[in-house]
Order: sequence, then structure tokens, then C-alpha cells
Amino acid sequence: MDRLDEKAERLKNLMAERRGEKGFLIPLLQEAQKIYGYLPRPVMEAVAEGNGVPVAEVYGVVTFYAQFRLEPAGENLVRCCMGTACHVRGALKVLRALEKKLEVTAGATSGDGRFTLETVNCIGACGLAPVLTVNDKVFGGLAPETAAEILDQYE
Repeated sequence: MDRLDEKAERLKNLMAERRGEKGFLIPLLQEAQKIYGYLPRPVMEAVAEGNGVPVAEVYGVVTFYAQFRLEPAGENLVRCCMGTACHVRGALKVLRALEKKLEVTAGATSGDGRFTLETVNCIGACGLAPVLTVNDKVFGGLAPETAAEILDQYE
């Protein structure tokens, strides 16, 4: 069985487990995204068909919540906090340094596929502002230069 078939089988089993469960759609989409790394159209169509909901409803949920991706992410997910505490303490300068280092704008993946750069409204580490995460590891008290240097650890 090739990798694609294995993923499709895992999704099919997951849908069977969740069938009839109240409020199933978001948790199911979260699990589907774990399997595929993102939610391509065929996966959304399979989720819709397998659960008797319109594709438009699935697409609406996927595009409403920032946690879902329609495109594959890079190997390393970099999230720069733009919440109030981070913003006041220089998050925009940190973000610009990251964009320069990665040669992308927020919301994009680097050309080599190594990094996806995102902004978030709050990481929940306001006392460490400005803050970023790389693959869920938190880095705080950043200056633009140190933020860019952190990425060197992941190259």
C-alpha cells in the first residue's frame, strides 16, 4: 500500500469512528489535517461525502478557522505573535526581520519548503513579549536580530 492509500485509509477509518458524533466536523478536520499536513480539496470532499454534509459547509469551516490550511506548510512552522503586548514591544520589527531572513511575507512558505511564516493574535506568553514559536517551541524577549538568528537552529 503506498503512502497516499495509507492516508486515505486512515481518513476513512477516522470518519467511521466519528460518524454520528455531535460536533464532529472540527475535530475530524483537525485529525484529517494531521494526516495530510493540510486540507486539499479532495480531502474536504471526502469528509463532506463521508459525513453527509455539503462541501460548502466543510469549506466554510476550513476557511473560517485560522488553524486549518489549504496549502502544505513548510517543515518548520514559525508563528510570530502580533498581540497587544507583543505589538507594543516591537513585534512588527521582529516580523519584518523574519520575512527578510526567509525571503517571504507572512502567510507564505519559503522557496525551499523549510519554513512557513504565520502571524497569530496571541501565543499566550505576554510576559515574554515579543514572542514567536517554531514548531510549538516558544522564544521570548526577542529583538529583530535574535529572532532571525533563532531560525539558524532549524536549517
